[in-house]
Amino acid sequence: MEIDNQTWAREFILLGLSSDWDTQVSLFVLFLITYMVTVLGNFLIILLIRLDSRLHTPMYFFLTNLSLVDVSYATSIVPQMLAHLLAAHKAIPFVSCAAQLFFSLGLGGIEFVLLAVMAYDRYVAVCDPLRYSVIMHGGLCTRLAITSWVSGSMNSLMQTVITFQLPMCTNKYIDHISCELLAVVRLACVDTSSNEIAIMVSSIVLLMTPFCLVLLSYIQIISTILKIQSTEGRKKAFHTCASHLTVVVLCYGMTIFTYIQPHSGPSILREKLISLFYAILMPMLNPMIYSLRNKEVKGAWQKVLGQLSGLISKLAT
Repeated sequence: MEIDNQTWAREFILLGLSSDWDTQVSLFVLFLITYMVTVLGNFLIILLIRLDSRLHTPMYFFLTNLSLVDVSYATSIVPQMLAHLLAAHKAIPFVSCAAQLFFSLGLGGIEFVLLAVMAYDRYVAVCDPLRYSVIMHGGLCTRLAITSWVSGSMNSLMQTVITFQLPMCTNKYIDHISCELLAVVRLACVDTSSNEIAIMVSSIVLLMTPFCLVLLSYIQIISTILKIQSTEGRKKAFHTCASHLTVVVLCYGMTIFTYIQPHSGPSILREKLISLFYAILMPMLNPMIYSLRNKEVKGAWQKVLGQLSGLISKLAT
């Protein structure tokens, strides 16, 4: 009975990035500012899309979903990480650790499927523009968005259940910034081959399959763009995809490197840095990428700011 009780930890200790107090305070300030910019930027994008009727299109419907995923993903990790940077005892309860793994893994999976859906949207827009509104109708867009959320959540639920059924024995120190899948699996005091196979399979289904669909979409898109006779036409077609393509390159690269070969993957330090990239930088960069590289979004910002300036002038007089 005593041995059985030792197989379940009531809490875990997250080792984080550094044990130096001055470094932790500096990181707290940096990550807090970044998180605030992330939340503000993504909510402003969502609000802008809601306010401007010109942005009520499939592309911006999916962008709204992407912004919700980004801010939720950051929120599943960053607040707890900020609290631990200023805490002497960096403990996280068993249930909270499981919940964090479920939400972060689920939201990550949702984002990968959603990026593939957005690639299909861009494919239809460039390769079959005359039938775009017929193909990308509201019902299809809703079903594609629901598929993204359901597939990511179901995979995360499965991975969370099988991971937290592993006996951890006396291991409770997670050498990571959060309850990340590979970091938790490493705590197990039994053979984890079946878990590694499950991670590999889910990576193929929710990471490599969407990635291949994105790749096929952009092969068709680039082929169509190259057939356009006018330089202006090619430039306009490319600009419709530039923001999404930038996000795809940033988002898929390091995750494929991390999860396709979990047993012989990157070092623990590199895993931490990759997790920081996805939890802090990517959610902050996405709204900036779509704002700075997209004429429609910039036009919508100018319209809203103009209306706001006019309202302030009226109130002042």
